[in-house]
Amino acid sequence: MPEVFYKQVSSILNAARDKAYTAVNFAMVEAYWEIGKSIVDEQGGEERAKYGEALLKALAIRLTKDFGKGFEARELRKMRQFYLAFPIRDSLRPELSWTHYRRLIRIPDPEARTWYMNECADSRWSTRQLERQINTMFRERLLASKDKEAVTQEIQESAPARRPEDIIRDPYVLEFLGFSDDTAFRESDLEQALITHLQKFLLELGRGFAFEARQKRITFDGRHFYIDLVFYNYLMRCFVLIDLKTDDLTHQDLGQMQMYVNYYTRELMNEGDNPPIGIVLCADKSDSIVEYTLPEDNDQVFAAKYLPYLPSKEELARELSAEYRAINEATNGEAQG
Repeated sequence: MPEVFYKQVSSILNAARDKAYTAVNFAMVEAYWEIGKSIVDEQGGEERAKYGEALLKALAIRLTKDFGKGFEARELRKMRQFYLAFPIRDSLRPELSWTHYRRLIRIPDPEARTWYMNECADSRWSTRQLERQINTMFRERLLASKDKEAVTQEIQESAPARRPEDIIRDPYVLEFLGFSDDTAFRESDLEQALITHLQKFLLELGRGFAFEARQKRITFDGRHFYIDLVFYNYLMRCFVLIDLKTDDLTHQDLGQMQMYVNYYTRELMNEGDNPPIGIVLCADKSDSIVEYTLPEDNDQVFAAKYLPYLPSKEELARELSAEYRAINEATNGEAQG
């Protein structure tokens, strides 16, 4: 029997199993939504929840007797909360499990909740990945890294990325590497750790990234240069070059990345590609160095900070506040100019 034929048949079966699992899983999600709606209706609406605790306890006892575990009063309260968080059933994403939704309903902001639901489904996040992205304020960092109004519009339209700024974040949180605040490490250590945890790094980078090369060598005039990491982004249809710096950003770092980007633009772009993007990922950066080193119309070379450990939500909030202030100051400066 030809191996190609067997793989064809097995792929058909695997696809059918995946489809069946998704269908059954979403049927349960819809059932929990219906139960939540029924509870709210029976209690007389959202505001009368405290008068319906006896109802929940009685319902839990009978459902557990007839259907087994999973219908305790606390679970019924989650179903009730599920309906209130997502009152339009058609807006639910069938790709997500009940465990996903149990985490999503804990997000108080309706816009953020909907955004995380859609991003989770589109990016195929596991429940652990969803938890991590919420805890590291993924959406807030994304909004802080580019024009807020454009991002809001993009989220509402679910439009693909069209600008380099749409796929670049600042800062990147690399707590999955296991480095503490007082850990001393070299650039080679950082690079190796990112390769070791490549799947998690791809998750932090965002949607559409595929790994291309490590220590990519480019040569001209008999000299060799090495780009730390090279990715390809299928949403932007371009190469993304990353250089790692464990020290503060310098103008030489940006100049070197500009050289890499120029080389890729002239020598290694494929037909249909957009111009490559270069990111200098550094421990800290000065916005003034970036501003006065790169041309005003720059749209290919960027600098971003990495955070080697997971900050508290208060530290992340301060970081985001600083980013928002910088964006607002730049916007006001342009308006006044």
